Amino acid sequence: MSEKVLMKGNEAIAEAAILAGYRHYFGYPITPQTEIAAYMAKRMPKIGGTFLQAESEVAAINMVYGVSATGKRVMTSSSSPGISLKGEGLSYLAGADLPALVVNVQRGGPGLGGIQPSQSDYFQATKGGAHGDFHMLVLAPASVQEMAELTVKGFALADKYRMTSMILADGTMGQMMEPVSLDFETEQAPEKPWAVTGTKLQRKHNIVNSLFLKPEELERTNFERYERYKYIEENEVMYEEYMMEDAEICIAAFGIAARVSKNAINEARAKGIKVGMIRPITLWPFPTKQFAKAAETVKQFISVELSMGQMIEDVRLAVNGKAPVTLCNRAGGMIPSPEQVLAAIEDAAKKGGN
Repeated sequence: MSEKVLMKGNEAIAEAAILAGYRHYFGYPITPQTEIAAYMAKRMPKIGGTFLQAESEVAAINMVYGVSATGKRVMTSSSSPGISLKGEGLSYLAGADLPALVVNVQRGGPGLGGIQPSQSDYFQATKGGAHGDFHMLVLAPASVQEMAELTVKGFALADKYRMTSMILADGTMGQMMEPVSLDFETEQAPEKPWAVTGTKLQRKHNIVNSLFLKPEELERTNFERYERYKYIEENEVMYEEYMMEDAEICIAAFGIAARVSKNAINEARAKGIKVGMIRPITLWPFPTKQFAKAAETVKQFISVELSMGQMIEDVRLAVNGKAPVTLCNRAGGMIPSPEQVLAAIEDAAKKGGN
């Protein structure tokens, strides 16, 4: 059995990134993800890497663009308002088909909001992230172990598909401490023949650019990119099913909401209520087919969220009217309690979900 170390979620992300061969960090401090930057500031000089606290989030994401264009693995991290500032750069990365890893440890909003955990950036992350037609791969960890493992996975997926991967965690996941095993396989960066590395007169010049002055060319590029997205939706969906074998009520939840929901499900099962959970691990691509399949037997769905209700829209689209979908939520930095989720389950059962 591999040795485990006690780490914060933010620290686990940082160390896993280093194990994945990443050596260039650009960012700006903002609660509740500042430990990532602090960890990188300490570790990078010791391993021959680069740490740079940028003058702003806008500067940081453009530094990511530049390093990615050279073929190096690169990462930045921030929290909700900071990710908004990075929006233009995220779109430029997509337009140039550049791989990168972006970490969003969410806090409550809108505006500066508060520094407590939230999941209210779901729309921003899964519906593009900025202007234009594009997607990001969005990974949602529910433990400190997954914070580490999905960081490694995020780099691999970004390189494989030449696009941005986002770790969408909440403040609880970033600040939580748990035992973590860092003894897992990592995929080093592949060769990137498209990278801007200098030709030495041995090949034609590579150009990294997101500007297309001919509309026909931009249309063709967008259609080609969406063919790649279609492949990803068919092949890269990740999810967990919990007690779904005979479930008549299904919880949909990710991150800390999923952990809270498991406790409520166990309590409800002890009371004879047939309830289970589908936990999306990839928020994009969303496990649409898994929810659609569940809707063939499940009588009611409950979306548990740290927001005013965002993922619930994707659950409703997947269920396609075959069963009612209700919301159990807290917002503004508050977290649903197991008792609140249990009450929502019991209410669904009274309405005919069991």
